[in-house]
Amino acid sequence: MAESAELILDGKSITLPVIEGTEHEKAFDIGKLRDQTGYVTLDSGYKNTGATKSAITFLDGEEGILRYRGYPIEQLAEKSSFLEVAYLLIYGALPTEKEFAAFNHEITQHTLVHEDIRKILDGFPSSAHPMGILSSLICSLTAFYPKSIAPEISKEELDLNIVRLMAKISTIAAWSYKNSVGHPLIYPRNDLDYCANFLYMMFSFPTEKYEVNPIVVRALNKLLILHADHEQNCSTSTVRLVGSANASLYGSVSAGINALWGPLHGGANQEVIEMLESIEADGGDTSKWIAKAKSKDDSFRLMGFGHRVYKNFDPRATIIKKAADEVLQALGLQDSPLLKIAQELEQAALTDQYFIERKLYPNVDFYSGIIYKALGIPTEMFTVMFALGRLPGWIAQWKEMRENKEPIGRPRQIYTGELERDYQDINAR
Repeated sequence: MAESAELILDGKSITLPVIEGTEHEKAFDIGKLRDQTGYVTLDSGYKNTGATKSAITFLDGEEGILRYRGYPIEQLAEKSSFLEVAYLLIYGALPTEKEFAAFNHEITQHTLVHEDIRKILDGFPSSAHPMGILSSLICSLTAFYPKSIAPEISKEELDLNIVRLMAKISTIAAWSYKNSVGHPLIYPRNDLDYCANFLYMMFSFPTEKYEVNPIVVRALNKLLILHADHEQNCSTSTVRLVGSANASLYGSVSAGINALWGPLHGGANQEVIEMLESIEADGGDTSKWIAKAKSKDDSFRLMGFGHRVYKNFDPRATIIKKAADEVLQALGLQDSPLLKIAQELEQAALTDQYFIERKLYPNVDFYSGIIYKALGIPTEMFTVMFALGRLPGWIAQWKEMRENKEPIGRPRQIYTGELERDYQDINAR
């Protein structure tokens, strides 16, 4: 590999260092380009721009590879738990038995939230979207824990903030749903594990005994693991950019939640279910909708197919499809009309040359929406579930950014507005 590249600009030669990652990804280092030439690069959407070096997640879209801290996603989804993966992402190594027991205990002991948060929650209308509530209440934690906004915080204080956030987001997420449907809030139980506790707070009532289904717990663990990190996407980059201003962990994650709320980022699995329900309401003829998707004159497109990064297949989709089959079978939902429609669309995508040539294969959003629906998670909570799963990745990325002392983010622009002009009095305009 060449150690540098030469850029010829206005007859002058500029040397750009070449950077190579551990998986042989290559980049030009243009950190001094503006100082040396007066030029900046323009890359709308950052499709070709690496904003940081990171040791957390490796993604190869061409080969369909996803690894957390070097561990293949297939192994973690099959053998690990969500909390263990969270520890791995945040601290860089799989925990020992003693480390995991301590991490799990600390999170369990911090699931309660300040009672004043209930007062904030009461101020939201019943029509408030759970993501809006989640973002607001996560940001409010900065007010409850003011030490978190200090420019320099100790390792002990940082670890405590991490534990608080991991613990309290599940309570806040469940409460955001309960508030949206007018149900009484359920407090966490210390005798339940992370995923079981969340399901208990989501679906139990004070008047009834609630038994957490272990099949549902296993499926939820797997779903959260698959969403735990995905390199430098929109919401993760938001967390890092906001954090680069020395914003608190809570404020940075709140910003990431808002980015995730955007329908182009985190709302795809909800759109999948809404699409399947529309097809069912129309009579369930998938061939009609497949034809619409293929027509140049129709704006309809199939949701949950293809991926901006993965060019051949999404490794998470392979895992989650198997999980979906197991969960639906175990819950007696294998004859669900929505599942039948989904299977027909999937078969078309895998066999129809139109979809094959365009690499429009089912992605993780296609299957996750089906599983969440089977688990009883309402569609308006799908993006909240995404945030719950993505939290360890956001924390890890924020922590890495702070530890590496990265400078405040300040993108450049190419100005395309008016040239200088003189102000005119309003009567002369």
